[in-house]
Amino acid sequence: MADLSVDFAGIRSPNPFWLASAPPTNTGYQVQRAFEAGWGGAVWKTLGNPVINTTARFAGLHLGAQRVAGFNNIELISDRPVEANLREIYETKKRFPNHALIVSLMVDPKREAWHEIVKRAEAAGADGLELNFGCPHGMAERGMGSASGQVPALVEAQTGWVKEAARTPVIVKLTPNITDITSTAVAAVQGGADAISLINTINSLMGVDLDSWNTIPHVAGKGAHGGYCGPAVKPIALNMVAECARHPEVNVPISGIGGVSTWKDAAEFMLMGAAGVQVCTAAMHHGFRIVEDMIDGLNNYLDEKRIARVSELVGRSVGKYTNWGDLDLSYRIVARIDNETCINCNKCHIACEDTSHQCIERHADEEGQPFLTVREEDCVGCNLCSIVCPVDGVISMVELPSEAESMTWNERQTALALLAKDREEPSAKEVAQP
Repeated sequence: MADLSVDFAGIRSPNPFWLASAPPTNTGYQVQRAFEAGWGGAVWKTLGNPVINTTARFAGLHLGAQRVAGFNNIELISDRPVEANLREIYETKKRFPNHALIVSLMVDPKREAWHEIVKRAEAAGADGLELNFGCPHGMAERGMGSASGQVPALVEAQTGWVKEAARTPVIVKLTPNITDITSTAVAAVQGGADAISLINTINSLMGVDLDSWNTIPHVAGKGAHGGYCGPAVKPIALNMVAECARHPEVNVPISGIGGVSTWKDAAEFMLMGAAGVQVCTAAMHHGFRIVEDMIDGLNNYLDEKRIARVSELVGRSVGKYTNWGDLDLSYRIVARIDNETCINCNKCHIACEDTSHQCIERHADEEGQPFLTVREEDCVGCNLCSIVCPVDGVISMVELPSEAESMTWNERQTALALLAKDREEPSAKEVAQP
């Protein structure tokens, strides 16, 4: 079996699967149960000045038969006394010395406040610290969380204050509620961060009850924006991890967060640059023992790929991620339909006819049985038909030999600029003439 152990910015854990700072890591009882189940690490629910949380604080987005495709919460940081949390952190680390125990922190943006909470967390036995600059609701209105995390200068300054006092690795957790997440990632690195983690939750309103007209969730008839997470945010999170991983100034380890529900999700995040992953919603949906499937699945995958250590997976796809202007415009694929397995639901025909390029035709054979064909000369290879097809493998996207030399948009623009310059400049013969 492959070696799943990781060294994340100097923090060692038996596998790359950590619980994120959230309700599942609210108490020592929960974190210890998680470690018993097989989780390699946990980020303790954020400590700071204890808050009063509301009742009615979660909401789920269900898509068809899939429960909790998305998840929304208006819960804040720990509502338990800091002393109780620190005592349980000490007890948990003493019982599980080989597991990674990170403590999430959030305090007022003041040097003294950061110094105090850092020293207390490390004295309790924290292996590392995660600075919560991501929470988008409740705490942000108080000048903390994403209110700090959206301002690069504040991220850099507060990270620097923590580094003045910290003796363990410092991880900065970034908010996705920003135009360019690499700006705050770079600021964290400039402030001395040993690693970054992303993404925190996305600003959201889950829904409105059409009978009562109350928001979902609501507290005594009033609602507020909350943080969105779960499987639905994975593409957003994966993009932001990839953007940071390929940025030359973000040269620290990345902990990937956002919609990680299976070993496959974890492998994708690691291929795109994450050195490990954090999980919340999936554990809340299915319980702590889902980590067993994650560990087994990742082990089997690495064995199939003949990869000895999980760390060898990290970043292998980053070089394949680029800007649109660097994509090969001469590359061509077309759709092909296997009529032996096609169930003739016509979803592909409808989608192509109404919303794409009208290149799927309906026919009938000699016995009157319907079948579909793709008019390949008009197919633009958009993938829509294969996406809407309800049967896997019926529609294949097939690569065609290129009829033109490889050419990207950026190369094309450069060539056009040079051509225009040549036309504007007089030739040597023209310059020599009187």
